[in-house]
Amino acid sequence: MPGTWGSLASLPVAAALQWAGGAWALMLGTLVVLAVGTVVAEAYARQSGMKDPSVIVIDEVVGQWATLVPLGFEPLSYLVGFVGFRLFDTTKPWPIRRFEKLSGGWGIMVDDLLAAGYAGIIGYAILNLAGQV
Repeated sequence: MPGTWGSLASLPVAAALQWAGGAWALMLGTLVVLAVGTVVAEAYARQSGMKDPSVIVIDEVVGQWATLVPLGFEPLSYLVGFVGFRLFDTTKPWPIRRFEKLSGGWGIMVDDLLAAGYAGIIGYAILNLAGQV
């Protein structure tokens, strides 16, 4: 459940970034949080002795934001992006599950980035079919 709460909490900040600077600002924010989050997650995982501690939700923030970049700045886009990211992050379809074996900060972050890729592509297709993109 921490991942869902982390994704949900990231939405207002994503909206603020998009409102201030569009998709480019959200993409830049995603890259900054990815870089910082990878280092911090690595340090916390090493200190705690856990491979992917559930208290780390910065990976969900990165994944949720990366999902939203191509989807636009509409309420329906945010709903589709949130549901899609949570679906792919929790089910981890092939090959996402294979990347959980990576260790350290990158191992914590990469499965969420791949889930974001799936969610962004599927979300874009859904929104395009609905005439929203």
